[in-house]
Amino acid sequence: MTDVPVEGAAAAARAPAFEGLTPAEEEELRTELAKVEEEIGTLRQVLAAKERHCGELKRKLGLTPFDGLKQNLSKSWHDVQVSTAYKKTQETLSQAGQKTSAALSNVGSAISRKFGDMRNSATFKSFEDRVGTIKSRVVGSRENSTDGLHSPTGVGDKPPQDNAPF
Repeated sequence: MTDVPVEGAAAAARAPAFEGLTPAEEEELRTELAKVEEEIGTLRQVLAAKERHCGELKRKLGLTPFDGLKQNLSKSWHDVQVSTAYKKTQETLSQAGQKTSAALSNVGSAISRKFGDMRNSATFKSFEDRVGTIKSRVVGSRENSTDGLHSPTGVGDKPPQDNAPF
């Protein structure tokens, strides 16, 4: 709060009133303003006393500020959930989720169908046959070899198990 010279405060208090007011009306309004400001000060004091009393009662009951916060949040969340805007948003998001799920399911089915078509194509069959032929040659030559020349260590390890899908 800044210090205001007494002359300044007195001059402000005696500032010219709104034009059209008589000196009696001006004095009456200034008196009413002073009463209202005094009532505001009194109400602030009463409110502070009530808040202290409320705090003491809560403390005696074992209620903490956290309990009040939880209760306020719970009530606020409930209010949000029963609001029209929340319900509309929830419904819209639910519908969007269902549509997205259906679209992804359709895409997955289409991809699966395309892979099936591709696997049944002549080109894929030819490729699969060639890979199988190469595999049987490599595995067959390892099984027929006993001198260890095909082993990475050259020591004659056992050939690996044939667990490949081809």
